[in-house]
Amino acid sequence: MGEDLSKFEHLVVLMMENRSFDNVLGYLYGPGDGKRFEGVEGHDPPLSNPVPPYAEPSPESGGRVTVGKGYVMDHPCPDPGEDYPHVNTQIYGEFNPPGNRGRSGLGNKDPDKNLQPPWNVPQTPPASPPMNGFVRDYIDAYTLARNGREPTYDQYRVIMDCFPPDTMPVISTLARSFAVCDHWFCSVPSETFPNRAFFNAATSGGQVVNSPFSHWLENDAETIFNRIEECREKDLSWGVYFDAEDIVPLTLLLHFPKLKHFVDTNFHHMDTFYRHVAEGKLPNYAFVEPRLFLNENSGHPPYRELDVLLPSSVTAGEKLISEVYRAIRSSDAATGSNYQNTLFCITFDEHGGCFDHVPPPAAVPPEPSAPAGQLGFEYDRLGLRVPTVFVSAWIEEATVVNTPLQHCSIIKTICDKWGLPALTDRDRSALNIGGLFTAAEPRDRTTWPLPTPREETAEGTNRHSPLNRLQSSIVRLVWSLVEEASHDVLAGIETVDHALRFVEESWEQLRRRL
Repeated sequence: MGEDLSKFEHLVVLMMENRSFDNVLGYLYGPGDGKRFEGVEGHDPPLSNPVPPYAEPSPESGGRVTVGKGYVMDHPCPDPGEDYPHVNTQIYGEFNPPGNRGRSGLGNKDPDKNLQPPWNVPQTPPASPPMNGFVRDYIDAYTLARNGREPTYDQYRVIMDCFPPDTMPVISTLARSFAVCDHWFCSVPSETFPNRAFFNAATSGGQVVNSPFSHWLENDAETIFNRIEECREKDLSWGVYFDAEDIVPLTLLLHFPKLKHFVDTNFHHMDTFYRHVAEGKLPNYAFVEPRLFLNENSGHPPYRELDVLLPSSVTAGEKLISEVYRAIRSSDAATGSNYQNTLFCITFDEHGGCFDHVPPPAAVPPEPSAPAGQLGFEYDRLGLRVPTVFVSAWIEEATVVNTPLQHCSIIKTICDKWGLPALTDRDRSALNIGGLFTAAEPRDRTTWPLPTPREETAEGTNRHSPLNRLQSSIVRLVWSLVEEASHDVLAGIETVDHALRFVEESWEQLRRRL
C-alpha cells in the first residue's frame, strides 16, 4: 500500500474476539455490487465443506454443507475449536495422526486425551490449504463439549453460516461507509493469547497456544508501547482502555514484565476513554479491550448452552462498536484529538474456528534464526482472515482494500508514521495501511452514518454461569502471575462471579508487590 500516513495523529484500535471474516462480513458485497471483494457469494461451485463419513449425513446431495446465511446471533454454539491443532484440521481437513479425532487438547493429566504431533498438519502440507475441514473439526469440538454426544446435521451445519449485513448493522454499515480490508490476517493460526501478544509485540515469544500460562510471566518481548516510551523526544503517548468489570486488562497480563511499571499511568477504564475522546485528550495510540467476563461484549461465540437466556455477545459487541464510534464521531476538540485526525480500527484477535474460505499466506518469522516454537510451529504462515474495518474522515465511502495485511500492519504503521524502530522481522516485513486515505478532503461528520445496534430482548446475566474457555485461561494466567503455583486454581472456582472475586483479590496482592 501507499505511504501516506499524514491523515491521522491518533489511532484507536478496538480488538474484538473470535470471528472470521466470512462469518461477520462475507455477505457485505455480492457480485452485483461492482466491487472486487473476496466474500462468500459468486463462487462456482458454491463454497462448501465435506461431511465426514462417520457423521449424520447431509440431506443435500454430495455429502457437503454449503455456506449459508445465519440469523441466530449465538451461533456457532458450542464454541468451535480455536487452538493450533483444531485450526490445522479446519484448514487442512484431516486429523494427523488419525487418533487425534476425539482428543480434547493439550496438557491433560490423562495422556490418552492429549493431542499428538504433528498436531493435525499433513505429512506434506500443501502450499495452499484447501480450507475444507471446518465441518469435520466442529463435529469433533461439539462432541467433546457435549461429553460424547455427536451433533445432528442441523447442529453442525451452523459452522458454515455467515451473518448477513442486516444481522450486524453497525460493523456492516461502517464497513460500507468507510473501508473494509478483505485480506487482513491474524498473526498465528491459533487462539487468543498468542494473537493478542503478536498484535502489540510482533511476537508471542515462541508460544502457540494459551498455555502454559507461566510463559507469560516471563514474556519480556518489547512491545509497541515500549517503543513509544523509548522515543519520548517525539512527544508520543499511548494508553490501554478496558472495562472496569474485568478488574485487570488482558494486555497487561500478557506483557506484564514490560508493562507493569505503567499500571497507574497508561491503563484506564472505559469511562476515562470516553472522557479522553470528548476532551480531545486521546493518546497517539489507544488500544481498547472489550469486556471479557461479566455479560461479555466481545463477540466471542458462547462456550455452552446456558439455563438462563443471556444477551448475545455478538449483539453486545455491536453496541460496544457503536459506542466507541459515536464517541469519535462527535469529538470536535479544537486542539488534540478530534474526529478529523483520529483513525478508528475495528478488528478481531483470531477467527475462533468460524468458517473462512481464504487460505492464510506465508509469513516472515519474528526471528528467522530462532528454533521452532511451541508444538514445532515455525511462524512461517499467518492465521486466518479476521474482520477489519477502518473509519476516518479521509477514507472514501465503500472503500475495499484487497492488499494482504496482517495484525502487525498496525505496528508497521505506527513505526513508519513516527519513525520508530521495528520490533521484529515480522512487523518489519509487514505492509502499513497508508493506502487507506484516498479522500481529497476530509469528510464532514454529517456524512458519517449513525447505525443503530439491534435491540437485545434476552434478559439475564452470566454472573452465576460456569466459566468459558477464555475466562478460565485468564484466571489461570492471573494465578500464574500472582502465585506461580502448579496446582489448578479453577478447582475452587465454579462461576463467573467467583472468578471475578478471585481476580480482584489476586490483583490486589499483585499491586502491593509493584
